[in-house]
Amino acid sequence: MIADGSVEVLIIAPISDAALHTVQAVDAAVRVVDGRQMFEAEYRRSWPPATVRRYLPAKAGPREALPQAERDRLLATAEVALGTFPFPKDLRSRAARLRWFHQLPAGASNLRHGDLWGSDVTVTTSRGLGNTLPMAEYVLAAILHFVKGFHRAAPDRTRHEFEHRAYRPRLLRGKTVCVVGLGGIGRDVARLCEAVGMRVVGTRRRVAAGEPAPEGVSRLESSDRLHALLGESDFVAVCCQLTAETEGLINRAAIAAMKPGAVVINVARGEIIDETALQEGLANGQIGGAALDVYRGEFEGDPDRGLWDDPRVLITPHVSGETDVNLHRGMDLFCDNLRRYLNGQPLENVVGWGRGY
Repeated sequence: MIADGSVEVLIIAPISDAALHTVQAVDAAVRVVDGRQMFEAEYRRSWPPATVRRYLPAKAGPREALPQAERDRLLATAEVALGTFPFPKDLRSRAARLRWFHQLPAGASNLRHGDLWGSDVTVTTSRGLGNTLPMAEYVLAAILHFVKGFHRAAPDRTRHEFEHRAYRPRLLRGKTVCVVGLGGIGRDVARLCEAVGMRVVGTRRRVAAGEPAPEGVSRLESSDRLHALLGESDFVAVCCQLTAETEGLINRAAIAAMKPGAVVINVARGEIIDETALQEGLANGQIGGAALDVYRGEFEGDPDRGLWDDPRVLITPHVSGETDVNLHRGMDLFCDNLRRYLNGQPLENVVGWGRGY
């Protein structure tokens, strides 16, 4: 707290005016500093062009003209900061008084790109509170895309000739989906898939003895039992956090363990899948198709051309969480945590540097 007993909260996420006022209304001790759109000039210089194109406005706004010294001053006095992706990569070194940073996105792996990772600052994310239902709908749509043979339509249209026998539509009911990571996204995937008659199995990082499976899940295993589940699954939905443990999790061994012809769907992070192994699996028929809303190196550039050119691979630009109805509850968590912070209580969704989320 500063001399007058207030807590300075710096807002650098592009939230609405209404959301800004909600933060201010949390407590009289909160002093909100509006830093929205003031750091974008730095992001344009320090982040790859692919990130800039994806996450920043095409045209620079008037607040980007803020002098560097003024941005430094805002960071130097902040005790709490609310941000998103991208963010200042040198945030920790410039924010000497910073004690807590909340990142609105659910994934913590983005923070690896800056000096907050592994620092003494408490960091929280919106894990489990993002637009998980739209992401689950994306998974179900991708499953239907392959089950009904829709991936055959584009090549037929290009040739202006139908290859009727190539479609081979199947009944969805009774098929098995393995949900890799039964967190917020994975639980919604399980509920939707179970509702249309699918059998759902899945993993969590750790499963306690006697722990009940989430709603809609018929079999729950810890991550070390993943390969056993892959062998009985028609579809594999990757929904877990990217950590040191999960990077390259879907590798040659995992793909070899899959049921022949299985379809892989990734709505998590591209680095969880070994894309070379995935292409090999597609080439030899072990993998029947893939739907990738994320891909390796998406913040730096375009997808691997071998995947992008394969008609059995559906690639989208990280849009599974976008929707016309905002269900994101990250601001609710931030305000609840801000009350806890003011009262000296433990915060929720704190990132554990050791586990990686």
